[in-house]
Amino acid sequence: MARDQIDMTPLQSRDELVAWLEAGIKPPSDFRIGTEHEKTPFTLQGHHPVPYEGARGIGALLQGMQLLLGWEPIMERGNIIGLYDVTGGGAISLEPGGQFELSGAPVETIHQTHSELMAHLAQVREVATPLGIGFLGLGMTPSWARGEIPVMPKGRYGIMTNYMPKVGQYGLDMMYRTCTVQTNLDFSSEADMVKKLRVSVALQPVATALFANSPFTEGKPNGYLSFRSEIWRDTDNARSGMIPWAFEDGMGFERWVDYALDVPMYFIKRGDTYIDVAGSSFRDFFDGRNALFPNERPTLSDWANHLSTIFPEVRLKRYLEMRGADGVPWGRLPALPAFWVGLLYDDESLDAAWEIAKAWTAAERQALRDDVPKLGFKAKIRDRYMFEIAKECMALAHAGLRRRARIDHDGRDETRYLEPLDRILDSGKTPAEEMLDKFHGPWNGSVEPTYDAYAF
Repeated sequence: MARDQIDMTPLQSRDELVAWLEAGIKPPSDFRIGTEHEKTPFTLQGHHPVPYEGARGIGALLQGMQLLLGWEPIMERGNIIGLYDVTGGGAISLEPGGQFELSGAPVETIHQTHSELMAHLAQVREVATPLGIGFLGLGMTPSWARGEIPVMPKGRYGIMTNYMPKVGQYGLDMMYRTCTVQTNLDFSSEADMVKKLRVSVALQPVATALFANSPFTEGKPNGYLSFRSEIWRDTDNARSGMIPWAFEDGMGFERWVDYALDVPMYFIKRGDTYIDVAGSSFRDFFDGRNALFPNERPTLSDWANHLSTIFPEVRLKRYLEMRGADGVPWGRLPALPAFWVGLLYDDESLDAAWEIAKAWTAAERQALRDDVPKLGFKAKIRDRYMFEIAKECMALAHAGLRRRARIDHDGRDETRYLEPLDRILDSGKTPAEEMLDKFHGPWNGSVEPTYDAYAF
């Protein structure tokens, strides 16, 4: 989320928290697609991390983008930390290590997602190339040690950096060294939300395998196909994972609120200041029992901010956010929204997708999720390989997009954006395995060629 919400109405009851989520319900005619992607900036000379400061830093890049686009700057303590498109609703923001994120505007078709992406990349290139900055489309930085990576000047990241090592071994790697592509999708009722949430949580490992793209750490194979996905298994398990309770009877907006109330907070924002309350629960804050804010009640902004610090495989806000995929090169980015729109925005495909996963137990779903980062298509659930499940899901995504029948100016429907995933399935190899083959072959044991081959 690019900008922390600003609605300072104090909350009186839990019903308001539920109502805030329920306000996301839309008729299917109003369904939109939001796509977010992160990419790692690097110096074209030497392939080093890019600092925030200086004439050729990330701050200069954002200032150049502001001049080019005319978007509103998002400022924090005198530093530009993002840009917001007041008319379209898109935003550019920074992840902790400078990863450059486009949060796309809510659009109606994958064709529009593709157009938005192409325009964004052309604009970024225009500003970044003269600064000597390139961007990498991988799920994790392939060659840098964590200590080399600069810290962006955002208050919330300082608090998270301090807290992360207390709750898992990989939180700082998640913050500073990973990139993802996500898609945000709508629901038409509470029941529709629950169904889509369950299908997408259960099948999130399919996307993880199809997009597995982070096999290198500090110049060497790390033993995984999606190390980014492995990192999330030990980042902060109080706020991430496969949310098994969402598959139990009684799941709905209220159940999500009860979950979120007990997730430890990171910060409370007052004015421009982030106040460290890491580890305390929102429930205590809500009951007027936060040690730093005794007898004070949270605002709707506090609630919205808190929901943005919860990181399960699929996240509920006023829409559902698919969180299982590695960052990838630009040509594969529209494939992620295409995959999920085909599965979730077509009722026939949604029903068929639930048929695939509905008999799986929580333990089986968890085991599949645990195995996929290392095994990719070779992970198994019951007697089925992930490869077979991925093929079945892709067939449903194709069918769903065909039935949607959103045609572009060439007369083609949205299935065209699944083609990179079709090629991956035809090869039988995840993107990471293809990359490892190059590493052990033509790249002669070096990850440096990624800075050309996987650059935007």
